Formats: sequence, C-alpha cells, structure tokens
Amino acid sequence: MSAVQTTVSQASPPKRSFLYDPNIRGYFYQGLLVFVVSYLFYMAATNAVENLQRAKIASGFGFLENTAGFDISQTLIQFSAAGSNYGEAFVVGLLNTLVVSAIGIFFATFLGFAIGIARLSSNWMVRKVAMVYVELLRNIPLLLQLLFWYIAVLGPLPQPRNSVEMGAGFFLNSRGLFMPRPLYASDAWVIPTALLIGIVGTIVFRRWARAQQESTGRQYPVGLVTLGLVVGLPVVAWLVLALVGANPVTFEMPEKGTFNLRGGMQILPEFVALLVGLTTYTAAFIAEVVRAGILAVSKGQTEASGSLGLKPGQTLRLVVIPQAMRVIVPPLTSQYLNLTKNSSLAVAIGYPDLVQVFMGTVLNQTGQAIEVVVITMGVYLTISLVTSFVMNVYNRRVAIVER
Repeated sequence: MSAVQTTVSQASPPKRSFLYDPNIRGYFYQGLLVFVVSYLFYMAATNAVENLQRAKIASGFGFLENTAGFDISQTLIQFSAAGSNYGEAFVVGLLNTLVVSAIGIFFATFLGFAIGIARLSSNWMVRKVAMVYVELLRNIPLLLQLLFWYIAVLGPLPQPRNSVEMGAGFFLNSRGLFMPRPLYASDAWVIPTALLIGIVGTIVFRRWARAQQESTGRQYPVGLVTLGLVVGLPVVAWLVLALVGANPVTFEMPEKGTFNLRGGMQILPEFVALLVGLTTYTAAFIAEVVRAGILAVSKGQTEASGSLGLKPGQTLRLVVIPQAMRVIVPPLTSQYLNLTKNSSLAVAIGYPDLVQVFMGTVLNQTGQAIEVVVITMGVYLTISLVTSFVMNVYNRRVAIVER
C-alpha cells in the first residue's frame, strides 16, 4: 500500500504558486502598469491645479460661455463679436478646418492618382513631367509652398476697386474671389432630396452592374448612369419646380462699390492658398503611393487582360487599380491624416482654422492654456481616429481574402 502511494505521489505534478501561471502574471503586470500610469496622470493633474490656484489663474471650461469680442473672417455659422462666445468661436474654427481638410483630401486624391498613373505612362514627356512634379513639390517644405501661393501668386492681385471682372457675377481681387450667393426658397428641399436619391440609386446600380459583370461578363455604362442620376435628377427637379412657377434658388450678385464689393459670396485668398498648397503637396506623396501600388500588381494580370481583348484604359480601371488598392489604401490613410494635421499651418497665412482661432486668439484672450490645448489635441485626435476607422473599413473590403 505504501508503495502505491509513493508511485502516485511521484506521478502527480508539484503544486505551484499562482504567479507561475502566465495568464495571471500577464493580468497582474498589466494592472500594475495601468495603476502606475493612472497615478502619474493624477499627480500631474493635481500639481497643475495647485500651481494654477497658487498663481491665481482660472481653470475649468466655463470660459467657453464668455463673449468672444472678436470677429472671424470666414464663418459657416452665424457669428458676431458681440453676440457669440468662445464656444461658438471654437465651432467656427473646427468647421473651417473640416471644410479645408475634406476638400483638400478630395482634390489631392484625384490629382495624386492622375500623377501616379502618369508616372508609369509610355509617353516620355508625360512621364517626365509627372516625375518633376513629384520630386519638386515633395522636397519643398509645405510652409514655403503656402507662403508662395499666398504672397507670390495671390498677393499681386488688384485692389477691390480694380477688381478683375470674370463675367456671370464673378470678380477677382486681393480680397478673394467674389461670386453669386445662392438664396434658397422654402421648396428648395426638393433639389437636395433628388441628389440624395441619385446617390443612393448610383450605389445600388453600381453594385448590381458589378454583380452582373462577375456573373455574365457584360459591362454596363456605370459612368453615364452615375452622371444621369447624380446630376440629371437635381436638374430635372429644378426644371419641374420652374415649370410650375416656383423659384427654389435665387442668386445675390456682388456689386462694385466705391472701395469694395457689396453682396455675393466671398472666398478668401487665405483659403485658396491653403487649399492649393495642401492639395498639390499631398498629391505628390499620393502619386508615389499609387505608383508603388500599381507596380505591385503582377504584369501577368495586364497581359492576361490584354489577351481577353481589354483596352489599356479598361485594364487599368478594371484589373490593375482594384488589385493595387490593397497596397495603396494603408499609406493613403497616412497621407489623409497628414493633410488634416498640416492644415494647422494655416496660422502662417491667417486662415481662421481651429489653431488660428482657438489656439491663437482665444488662448491669448483667456489665458486658459491647459484647457485650450487639451481641447485642440482632442479634436485632432478624434478626427484622425475617425479617418483611420473609415479607411480601415474600406481596407477590409478591398483586401485579398484567403480561401
């Protein structure tokens, strides 16, 4: 009996402490790290509050409700120096940043794809011009390019009294581009509704056309149908309203005064310089991303599509680009993030973006350095995370799935 007990005791493993469990040990070290980091943040915040109280500096976010007392040159919402507060000034700066970033991303993507494809063109002149564009703009600091567009290109424009008349109510001078301002009537909602229906119809038709092409090989005129739905439907809605006697949209025309233009809509030269600078600079990097993605596609794909009778344009659009997107999308996301963050250089040319309005004027007037910096950093972090999330969703759609 004692021999059996001895054998069993030798076969059973010895009891170990729970610290030898890798899972428990991992949770323990992670919890310890979270505790240490949280404690350091707590100590830093406590010391900052004590120092602010000792220096008799106000803290908190109550300053956002105080009257701003300054004007902003470009506002997408109602804003006035006497009737608006710092919180509304923050919203104005944020909207201006989002507008220039969104428009810049759109044009930089279009221009970058065009330049990237041109770099692989069989035409020597087109290929070299694209190469010069990329090497020139990619290696000049963005700040210098913004100053070039603002000072050297837009600076010599004439004064408002000598505005350049471009016809159809468009005037160009040193204060920007003046154009007719649309004024919408109560029944104007029909036009954006028609546009929304056209966009939804385009998405549905494109998916249906792709499914039909994959199953039968037949191609449908997706481009013409898209043009008809997105552009044609709003135009038809406008014409129908005009035929029944309604006038959904009227235009306020700018008029020349003694020293300035009155009425209409103004596009600031600072906005134009920032948009052009961000677009051309980022497009140079996107062009290299596109070129690398196209070169990553095997040449056998191009040869196979040619043997099937596809034209070079069809090969590029239907075969090469869809496969290249799995390589293009990740670095393209980085370029979108860079463009958004580079828009903060607008402070150098006076465009009222988030940094210029909130980190500049509001901070100087209130002295709430910690709050203003934290809010601004949180905004840029949120924009970057949202952009990354959207692009990651798209990246999963175009990624190659192993079967």
